[in-house]
Amino acid sequence: MTDSLSLLRLYVEWGADDALDSHPHDWMAQDATIHNRALPTQSPSIQPRTGNQHQNDRPSPVMSPPSPPAMPPPGRTAPQRATAPMVEQAVAAARQAAQAASTLAELHAAIRDFGACPLRDTATHSVFVEGPENAPLMLIGEAPDADEDRSGHPFAGESGALVTAMFASIGIARDSLLTAPVIPWRPPGGRPPYEAETGICLPFLQRAITLARPGRVVLLGNLPVSVLLGGRTTAARMRGRWRDLALPPMGAAGATTVPVLAMRHPQQLRASATARRDTWKDMLLIRETLGNMTIKS
Repeated sequence: MTDSLSLLRLYVEWGADDALDSHPHDWMAQDATIHNRALPTQSPSIQPRTGNQHQNDRPSPVMSPPSPPAMPPPGRTAPQRATAPMVEQAVAAARQAAQAASTLAELHAAIRDFGACPLRDTATHSVFVEGPENAPLMLIGEAPDADEDRSGHPFAGESGALVTAMFASIGIARDSLLTAPVIPWRPPGGRPPYEAETGICLPFLQRAITLARPGRVVLLGNLPVSVLLGGRTTAARMRGRWRDLALPPMGAAGATTVPVLAMRHPQQLRASATARRDTWKDMLLIRETLGNMTIKS
């Protein structure tokens, strides 16, 4: 009995003066007057505290009313309203840097040094265009995955092996093709890139196509299809025929167009028999087209 009273006295000295019940209580959210209630009847050996006495003179945890949201100073815009102008400035900066590049090497350096897109700072490598200029085909894939980010090469890892096998089936060697991702940097954790991020990177991709001068372009996956052809569409809906893609003017040459073909991404081949059938039809279309076209040297 003495031990029990001693333990109870210790609890009181520590401030544990409330018993547990069957319902949780958010004491911090309640009025401070809960701390002024009288204690239940206790053993005569324990002196109850008066209502205004708090152990060790600790103040009651009174919750202050929430502060109103901070308003921006006069003449300045709230941060959420500054998002659109900031994106527009980044797009303009990307367009200027891309237009200033006259070779693929200069464009690669401009992408590597471009600091207006936050994806650059979280990615391991800037994944750029690879392959011979004036190639008959340029393959543009999704945002870099983990393999591409680690290696710094487009269509690396499993996706690269599938691409190599797909084009080998129609007699086209991988090293004869241009390859590139739709954006140069992998988003953190492999998440889908935001629309603002793809918009900032678009001038670099358009300039890469212009400078590489491929005969035709194949868009592998939903993201490059939506970014370059516009609208919320999918590769499955846009596949099956060549379409003209307008590119920004290059110097005095004016605007140009290049034929593009939408295809499912190689990783979708395992999804269904329909995906494999559609891909094979598109590969036959590519083989037929390349057999009838003349590639300028």
